[in-house]
Amino acid sequence: MNTVIASPSVRALAARKGIDLADLGRTLGRETLAREDVEGAGGKVPVASQTAGDASYWEIDHSQYGPVRAEPMSRFAQVAAKNLAAANALIPQVTHHDEADVSTVEAFRKSLKDEASEAGVKLTALAFHVKALAHCLRAFETFNASLSPDGKTLILKDYVHIGIAVDTPYGLTVPVIRDADRKGLFEIGRDIGELAAKAQARKLPPDAFGGASMSISNLGGIGGIGFTPIVNPPEVAILGITKARMQPIWYGEAFQPKPMVPLDLSYDHRVINGAEAARFLSQYARLISEPRGLML
Repeated sequence: MNTVIASPSVRALAARKGIDLADLGRTLGRETLAREDVEGAGGKVPVASQTAGDASYWEIDHSQYGPVRAEPMSRFAQVAAKNLAAANALIPQVTHHDEADVSTVEAFRKSLKDEASEAGVKLTALAFHVKALAHCLRAFETFNASLSPDGKTLILKDYVHIGIAVDTPYGLTVPVIRDADRKGLFEIGRDIGELAAKAQARKLPPDAFGGASMSISNLGGIGGIGFTPIVNPPEVAILGITKARMQPIWYGEAFQPKPMVPLDLSYDHRVINGAEAARFLSQYARLISEPRGLML
């Protein structure tokens, strides 16, 4: 028996286990092989419990294909990798996409530039996003919640703490702005600046982490038109922001060029349904489009 019939998934499984399908077919006396034939042949098989933390079945000698070099991952990166893998494996995540007109918020931000400078604050667009998210978390309590490990209890929070992802030479870190719903734009702007500076210098204190209601991953300063951020448990949602770009928007009788920022909301579908996510992000987009409402 020189050839066997097997689906691509069965062939992939056999390759991971190092099993020769032709040899297995001869042993079993069959030309057609199924998944259970390969699984019953011994070896290492990926199972649900392994996918969150054990990828040993991906071990490959890459040097057989060409020159390589090994670079150990930092302990911080290893912990983050395990958490992200577990979150992606265990949480049924969905991402809802929308966009917001940021022409007004940019004009408003520029109008506050001198006042912010006098207060010693660099007022970035991220401060407006944090404030808008704080408003929405007060209006939609299921987003400001955590699900118990057994999935039977929803813990609703009476505080609003927002994590901000900061890209550093040492890896991604997510310090937290406490009580964002009770702070003004200047105070939020000051917090963002201080946390980002401490993150770059690796001087964030332990109490700068943990307890976030929800986090923001902002790639606006880098680029892109959208992405799918991974929910960071025990949070149940995360907001992704990418770079604003000019787009023609129809205003009844004619198109007008407007800077539109892409918004990507990933959420835990065990807690939040699609309609809630759409309403949440729609309200968020309205707040960003009319930022003076954030001052109320």
